[in-house]
Amino acid sequence: MKYILMLLVNLGSYFLHAQVGGRCEGCEAALEYNPNLISNVDILPGFEQNEPKLILTGTVFKKDGKTPASDVVLYVYHTNRDGVYPPAPNATGWGRRHGKHRGWIKTDKDGKYTFYTFRPASYPNRDEPEHIHITVKEPGVIPYYIDDYLFDDDPLLTSQKRQRLRNRGGVGIVKSTEFKDDLIHIKRDIILGLNIPNYR
Repeated sequence: MKYILMLLVNLGSYFLHAQVGGRCEGCEAALEYNPNLISNVDILPGFEQNEPKLILTGTVFKKDGKTPASDVVLYVYHTNRDGVYPPAPNATGWGRRHGKHRGWIKTDKDGKYTFYTFRPASYPNRDEPEHIHITVKEPGVIPYYIDDYLFDDDPLLTSQKRQRLRNRGGVGIVKSTEFKDDLIHIKRDIILGLNIPNYR
């Protein structure tokens, strides 16, 4: 019952402030987490079975770019190694569209987050670079999307595509900072509200 009430409150906030960030199909998927299980670390389904393995870390800052932001939910999802979004058995909600390789964290008091996952493939038609979608849900603000995680060494990430990026939440193009324990380490800090339309 507590989970249902929290979901209704979040949905009410979503519709009340629907202008923040502009139109965002599927951003409400950021609300589909279990509040009893969420922490600042998540391991996405498929992490153990797929290569190359990634660890995504960083700090979420308030709009001033300096103050760490706690209790911010980050929702990520991406394709499998074939470039598709396979749903989990008995998937519900946005899991039917976003597939099973998805997860949620809530930042700690220092704004830190960590995701364990694997590098996704580009779509089968190769019309888009490899990417990881990310949605932000901060207290009192509706969910909004920020720039995808994009990989600097991806040949599909052309100069034309780079120029079209809006740097929502900061720069989304990432580089490997370290390879250790069979994990590619990637760091990305996020600034709430940066380049987000109608953000207060």
